[in-house]
Amino acid sequence: MSGLSAWELAYCAAVLLASFALRGSTGFGGFAAMPLLALVIPLKTLVPVWTLLTISSSATLFGKDRKHVSMPMIWKILPACLLGIVAGLFVFKWLDTVMLARALGVFVTGYGLFVLWQMRPGAAAGHAPRGLAQAASFMAGAMGTVFGTMASVFFAIYMDAIRVAKDQFRGTLAALMMAMAVMRGVGYAAVGEFRMETLLMFAAALPIMLLGIYLGDRVYTGLSEKTFRRIVCAILVLSGIPLMLK
Repeated sequence: MSGLSAWELAYCAAVLLASFALRGSTGFGGFAAMPLLALVIPLKTLVPVWTLLTISSSATLFGKDRKHVSMPMIWKILPACLLGIVAGLFVFKWLDTVMLARALGVFVTGYGLFVLWQMRPGAAAGHAPRGLAQAASFMAGAMGTVFGTMASVFFAIYMDAIRVAKDQFRGTLAALMMAMAVMRGVGYAAVGEFRMETLLMFAAALPIMLLGIYLGDRVYTGLSEKTFRRIVCAILVLSGIPLMLK
C-alpha cells in the first residue's frame, strides 16, 4: 500500500465503495472491481485481499438475510456447480482463456438483453430456455475456478432464470459466495498467501466495504421485484462487455 500515490488510493476507495454498494443492493456485482483494482494493485496481492473482502461482505449480507436463504436451492445448485469446478480445474486450463472469456461475454450480455426484451411493456410473459438454470450453475463452478470472480454472474443467471424473489436472491447468493470464498481462502492460507501486506490492505479496505454495503442496502429496501430484476439484468448486460473486449 505504501507504493500507491494519493490519487491511486482515492481511486481504489472509489472503486471499492461503488462495487460494494452494488453488491449491497443486488447481492452481486462486486466482481467488476477486480479488473479495475488490478490496474494499480498486482493481482497476486489483490486476489487474497479480495477473497477476505468477499467473505466479509457475504457474511454481512448473510447475517441480514439468513432467514431468506433457500437451502433446497443450494443443494440443487451444488451438484452441477461441483462438476463445473472439476471442469475448471482439469479441462479449462488447456483452453484459450481469451476466446472463452469472449464467448462468455456474448452469453452473459445476450441473456441480460433477452430478459430485458421479455420485460418490455406489453410483452407476453416468457420462460427461460429449458436447462438454462442447470447450465448456469455448472458455469458458475467452472468460471469461478478459471477466472476467480465470475461465479456470482452465473449464480445470478440461475436465480433469475427460476424467478427467485429478491430477498431470497440476495440471501442465497450471499451464502453461496461466502462458502466458495471460504474454500478459496483455506487454499490461499495453505500456501501462505495471507501475508502481512494482505492483512493490512484488507483492514484498510474493510470500512469502505461496510459503508458500500450499507449504502447499497438502503437502495435495496426501496426496490420493487420488477425493478430489482431489471437492475440485475442490466448489470449482466454490462458485465459481459469487458469479457467480449478481452
